[in-house]
Amino acid sequence: MANMTVNLKVWRQAGPKEKGEFRTYTVETDTDTSFLETLDILNEQLVNNHEEPIAFDHDCREGICGMCSLYINGHPHGPATGATTCQLYMRRFKDGETITVEPWRSAAFPVIKDLMVNRNAFDQIQQAGGYVSFNCGGAQDANNLPISKVNADMAMDSATCIGCGACVAACKNGSAMLFVSAKVSQFALLPQGQVERKRRARAMVMKMDELGFGNCTNTGACEAECPKCIKISNIARLNREFIKAKCAE
Repeated sequence: MANMTVNLKVWRQAGPKEKGEFRTYTVETDTDTSFLETLDILNEQLVNNHEEPIAFDHDCREGICGMCSLYINGHPHGPATGATTCQLYMRRFKDGETITVEPWRSAAFPVIKDLMVNRNAFDQIQQAGGYVSFNCGGAQDANNLPISKVNADMAMDSATCIGCGACVAACKNGSAMLFVSAKVSQFALLPQGQVERKRRARAMVMKMDELGFGNCTNTGACEAECPKCIKISNIARLNREFIKAKCAE
C-alpha cells in the first residue's frame, strides 16, 4: 500500500434542469482504496467543510448490481477492463493525476443530480418484455428439457448483463442494443422462453425506440466497455428475432 494524492475533476449539477460544471477537488487516498471509497473520503471532507457532498449511485459494491455508473477518464466504469466502478482501485492511477468523473451521457438517461442519472428507461424496456410462461406443478426431470451446452452457455453469458448502462454511455449513438439483445437472448436460447419469444423481441425493441435510444452502427464500443463482456453477437440475434417477429404479424 502506498499513499497518494489525486485531483478529482467532478461534474456537479444541482438538478435535472440546472446548469452543470466541473469542479476540481484534491483528495488524499492510497493505492489499496477503491474508487468509490475515495469518493466517500472526498464527501467526508466536503461535509466537514459544510459543503454539499457529491451525489453518486452505489449499492452492492461487489460488481453485481450495476448501480455504480461513472464515466471516468473517458471510459464507462473507468480504465479497468471487465470491471465495474466499485471494482476499480486507485492503484490504476498515478500519484498527482487529475481524474475526470462524469455521469452517463445519454438523452435516455437524464441527470438527476451530480453523477446520478435516471436509468428507469431500462426498467421500462424489461417490463415491456413481460413474463415467461411455464407449467406449474412438480418439477420435470432435467433430462426432459434437453438443452445443448452451447446454447446453455450463451444464455448464461447473456444473463450476466447487470443493466448498468455502460453500453449506452460508450455508444456514440446512445444505443441500448447490447442491453436489449442480452435480455432477449437469455430467453430466446432456452425452451422456457419460447412461448412469448416473438412478442418479447418486438415489444422490447419498440419500447427502446420509443424511449429515445439511438441506432446501432456496429462500432463495437459497447462490447469493449461492458463490465460483463457481453458479446455483440447478441445484437445480430436480436435483429433476427425482431425480423422473424415482424414477419409473423
